[in-house]
Amino acid sequence: MFKRVFWLTVGMAIGFATSLWMYRALRQTLARYRPEQVADTVARSLHGLREDVRSALAEGREAMRRAEADLRSELRSG
Repeated sequence: MFKRVFWLTVGMAIGFATSLWMYRALRQTLARYRPEQVADTVARSLHGLREDVRSALAEGREAMRRAEADLRSELRSG
């Protein structure tokens, strides 16, 4: 009889702990997808994209200037 009560208690404790864990995980997931959170995430992503594009354009312009300078120096010397 003691074994049955013990395992019943263990099973109930595991079930209770699992349900609390799932409840917390679900609440965190739902909080992540609230409209305010999604808007903040999109805004941060767009800001990062804008900075990446600016950086890429600056690198492209610098590479273009270097290539043009190399071509002009080759034309002058050759």
